[in-house]
Amino acid sequence: MTILQQHVEVRFTYPVAFTHGLFDSDNTLLRNVVTDDQSHAAKKIYCVIDAGVAEHHPDVSNAIARYCATYSEHLQLVAPPLVVPGGEAIKNNAAPLHTLHEAVNTYGLDRHAYIMAVGGGAVLDMVGYAAATAHRGIRLIRVPTTVLAQDDSGVGVKNGINQFGKKNFLGTFATPYAVLNDFTFLTTLEDRDWLGGVSEAIKVALLKDPVFFAYIETHAAALVQRDLSVMEHVVYRCAQLHLDHIANSGDPFEMGSSRPLDFGHWAAHKLEQLTDYAVRHGEAVAIGIALDTTYAYQKGFLSEADWERVIGSIEALHLPIYHPALSSHIDSADHPHSILAGLREFREHLGGQLTIMLLRGIGEPFEVHEMDGACIRDSITALEARSRATVSV
Repeated sequence: MTILQQHVEVRFTYPVAFTHGLFDSDNTLLRNVVTDDQSHAAKKIYCVIDAGVAEHHPDVSNAIARYCATYSEHLQLVAPPLVVPGGEAIKNNAAPLHTLHEAVNTYGLDRHAYIMAVGGGAVLDMVGYAAATAHRGIRLIRVPTTVLAQDDSGVGVKNGINQFGKKNFLGTFATPYAVLNDFTFLTTLEDRDWLGGVSEAIKVALLKDPVFFAYIETHAAALVQRDLSVMEHVVYRCAQLHLDHIANSGDPFEMGSSRPLDFGHWAAHKLEQLTDYAVRHGEAVAIGIALDTTYAYQKGFLSEADWERVIGSIEALHLPIYHPALSSHIDSADHPHSILAGLREFREHLGGQLTIMLLRGIGEPFEVHEMDGACIRDSITALEARSRATVSV
């Protein structure tokens, strides 16, 4: 027997930039990004815009057209921007994916052309999947417009759509060409989306940076009052920590079963599904963190003081710690509408051994490979009671 053992090393580099007024004609960031490959020919660019962004920023399509006209020697806008529905629904329907593939074919977009996605995380996921699967990869520029997308999903390497009732069942690992965060877009978010995205910052702070968690904790009131300067710091530091993990964890494309950055997500993903996505991702993550933190406390891993800090911070940010769907069919792990079924689906998503991240302290994560169903039920009961007590105050 003869075996050729192939070894390939590939280095990925992409900028994650932070700015204001990305499409203002005097802001050269986008122009500089597309000219970074030293090519002198104008590059084709096709733009997809989240309908929610178009609604709250009605001039955005015209602004993009004006920008491309200003820098026409570098950018060739091949068609008026395509506006697509935002939110999780865009990932539950294959039609938008086919529309983008048709556009790639119609406008002759090649692997040196650009698809630019302007929107929330769901739109970025869908457009990223389309870009990654056309010609085996067209250059993707992400312009995240929500807190959740700017501090987490928009800066990473994942793309995907939902299938078979399962979140991100179809997807790719593909690095973007660039991520351009424009803080201006955050100013028009409704409070649910403004605050919901902070849950991912809480998550990564609890895992990696107790000082950052303390910052979120002490600035919760400012975030609730929509202090943009505080939010800018939260977004920047959260994105920085996510990028560091992707680059330095040793598993950027998640080949193993350890997913530290999915802390709180086994329940969050299932909760989104159980509520038909009425609970938004950031809210679901907040509940998932509350559940896993309470579980760790109930099992004796986490001190009461640290548990109180975590739960209190979530509450101070006006984020939920409980939803009635958590209690549905809670006695049956095999029932498809039980939150406990999320453990099985999460293991399938990992592709191997069940691995759940818990806390021994703030900034002290550790992994377990099984969860006690009775303790999960007790944790849900505790969160339900606390949630009711908070509402009645």
